[in-house]
Amino acid sequence: MQKMIKKYFFYLFLGAILFSQCIPVQEEVLTEVNFDLSKPEFQRVYDLQDRQEIDSLVAYFDHKDPTYRYAAAMAFASIKDSSIVNSLAKLLQDDIEEVRTAAAYAMGQIGSSKGENWLTKAFQTYDSLGVHHRFNSSILEAIGKCGTLESLHFMASTKEYLKTDTLLLEGMVKGMYQFGYRKITHQKATDRVVNFLTKKNYPPDVRMMAANYLYRFRVPIDSFIPSLIEVLYVEKDTRVKLPLVLALGRTQSPQALETLLELLKRERDYQVTCNIINALGNFEYRKVVASIIPLLQNKNIHIATTAANYFLKHGILNAAPQYRQIARRNDSLDWHVRSTLYQAANKHLSLYSQGTRLALQYELKDLFKNGTDVYQKAAALKGLGEYGRNYKDIYELGFKNDKPVVRTACIEALANIAQNQNFDTTFGFQKTQVKKELGAYFQEALVKGDAAMKAVAAGVIRIPALDFKSVYDTLDFLQVAKSGLEIPKETETLYEIQKTIDFFNGKTTSDLAKPTFNHAIDWRVFNTIDEDSKVEIKTAKGSIILQLFPDAAPGSVTNFVALAKSGFYDGKTFHRVIANFVAQGGCPRGDGYGSLDYTIRSELAPLNYDQEGYVGMASAGNHTEGTQWFITFAPAPHLDGRYTIFAKVVDGMNVVHQLTVGEKIQQVQIVE
Repeated sequence: MQKMIKKYFFYLFLGAILFSQCIPVQEEVLTEVNFDLSKPEFQRVYDLQDRQEIDSLVAYFDHKDPTYRYAAAMAFASIKDSSIVNSLAKLLQDDIEEVRTAAAYAMGQIGSSKGENWLTKAFQTYDSLGVHHRFNSSILEAIGKCGTLESLHFMASTKEYLKTDTLLLEGMVKGMYQFGYRKITHQKATDRVVNFLTKKNYPPDVRMMAANYLYRFRVPIDSFIPSLIEVLYVEKDTRVKLPLVLALGRTQSPQALETLLELLKRERDYQVTCNIINALGNFEYRKVVASIIPLLQNKNIHIATTAANYFLKHGILNAAPQYRQIARRNDSLDWHVRSTLYQAANKHLSLYSQGTRLALQYELKDLFKNGTDVYQKAAALKGLGEYGRNYKDIYELGFKNDKPVVRTACIEALANIAQNQNFDTTFGFQKTQVKKELGAYFQEALVKGDAAMKAVAAGVIRIPALDFKSVYDTLDFLQVAKSGLEIPKETETLYEIQKTIDFFNGKTTSDLAKPTFNHAIDWRVFNTIDEDSKVEIKTAKGSIILQLFPDAAPGSVTNFVALAKSGFYDGKTFHRVIANFVAQGGCPRGDGYGSLDYTIRSELAPLNYDQEGYVGMASAGNHTEGTQWFITFAPAPHLDGRYTIFAKVVDGMNVVHQLTVGEKIQQVQIVE
């Protein structure tokens, strides 16, 4: 009996084994995106993105792990290759929302009209519980980047989302903004945008985008002026007020003027004050000048320089001597303000005021001679460039100067003279000869000048109205200029010269060849960066602390960290500072045309310039980034998806707001 029991259990055990071998092994289904760039396999995907190996990336669309499908889809948001739209479309139906959302974002970034139909089909109509809100939001924005007017009309006419449907509302307003960026607008869209602003309790980011839409695009808003003014008086969010002020100024209505002048008296936020000054440029000079002149001596440098720039842009003939007198008699004025006023005086002074004209030229040359840094000298040259007959002096002062910033200012001043609307009046019967001389200067710049001089010269001689083609007996010098460039270091200059060659040959430049892969991501450097790593930028005004985004932009972060650790940024300057826009630095030349002997790829993750303090990579087009970067003063949604975001200011934004052109970067160091 005992033997029978043992035999029974033996056969039972054997049967269980055989039965288990007949059942297929259930493969684990992965349902989460878990990105970890410290792992070699994830780094490989980014290397493929960096090298733009399309087929290898597309192969990841079928990977069992949604993390790789997500990464591969996101890669094409930066590569922007329209050939993969149909392959990418299947990821719009992926089981994992993060993957679907990445595919929608990439489809919009690619911008191909083929994407519109795929995106429309993928929109989850039945979404009452908010399950698909993030995905649907990404589709709405993406359609704005590739859709037609019909899609805009449908989007603007769709049902009103609840004010609590934040993601859907953001997707809608971003979509309409992207349509506007592509010069596709519709009155229904404008009506919807105004509704976001004027009705209460819409999410702050939605209202910020709505205000930017009204400012950035030429849409009719005259019928909404009273309600928009009411919003402006009670609005607390500076992100909304900044673009709304500019939008109202564009209407040129008496009611808007009255409101702006009233707000100028009581406004305490310097950024809003700057935009009010800019908005007043749309109105008659005599009605606003008395309110702007006192601001030239404002303690806030940005207010003072914005006021000076008002007179440069909108000054009048009879007031030019006044600008000069203010610059001469106020020793307390910052040099940025003084040099801009001198430039304004030279620009607007009557050609018949010979005595004042001669004295003004002498004072500008004196500013050049006594300038304590290259930026002051550059400002003096730009001032001289407002009067055409200074062209020989400008050439002598700056063309062969040993400082790149001065040489660039020289060629820009000569270009300004060539484009001056008073050129014929200034030179009279000598105009043909002077044009030939300027043409010779530009040719010399293209053949013998540096990268910046070549870029500026190429840009000016292709302006159709100037007809510089008639000045040259041969255009061989353009090919000489092109062949002498160091690529990829001087890619921006290559683009400018190629556009000019095409123009002279009667061609339209459609696509310019982007730099090929030439600088791999150094993962050894990347692996030294963790989520707590920060960057300290030291200036004389204080320190600026950045939080890096290595997962969003590994190549850009690695490049920045490597340069910082090598001491590359120490001693460089903020060469470009525009109030309420950006402070830009990192140029080895100090004029915005500098780079090293490589380029890195654009990394356009779904991040937004929706607040102040975002740090982005400067570029001359997709995949041309190198050493230069910028910090935003305010939201800049027109940069979204076009300029890599790789960090954000987390401390020291008060220092950023004090930066001016020429501010030195004492040191950039990584803080562990």
